[in-house]
Amino acid sequence: MREIKGLIFDCDGTLADSMPLHWRAWQMVTQRHGLHFPIDRFYASGGIPSRDILKSLAQEQGRSLDHIAVAHEKEETYLKTLPQIEPIHAVVEIAKENYKKIPMAVASGGSQQIICMVLDHLKIRHLFDAVVTNEMVKNQKPAPDIFLEAAKRIGVEPKFCRAYEDSVIGLQAIRAAGMEAVDVRDVVAK
Repeated sequence: MREIKGLIFDCDGTLADSMPLHWRAWQMVTQRHGLHFPIDRFYASGGIPSRDILKSLAQEQGRSLDHIAVAHEKEETYLKTLPQIEPIHAVVEIAKENYKKIPMAVASGGSQQIICMVLDHLKIRHLFDAVVTNEMVKNQKPAPDIFLEAAKRIGVEPKFCRAYEDSVIGLQAIRAAGMEAVDVRDVVAK
């Protein structure tokens, strides 16, 4: 059993119960732009930046669109739901219990602006020594880059980190980083 010296948390679906609100925003935007984006693919895409999802959808469906502009549109639609976001209490309690005991970070496929707004809304931003988002790494989940960067920013070797995630690709990224992975769907189910 390894000694855990740092904790890293995904945000959407892990700290924040925001996935249903993201789904609603996705439905509105993809319908407006004539894109097909089924719910199972949405959940399978957890942790992938909106711009990358939109680029893939447009290419696959032979649509021409500015994936960056539409990603901003999706995020603006999502931000309107910010007051409705609730914490995932079981996971937030883990962060609160470890506050000031060991370094902690957030590692999210979302944007810095939006993730910090969500953390501020939930009144938990102060718990984390670093917030690492998609703009800060070249390779997105399932690559380990975002978790490795989070470990670097809290000054803990990856092998001594435990990371919490709710998506399959996020869990793959954690394992690829050499960290202990915790599927929060198991934590919440208890």
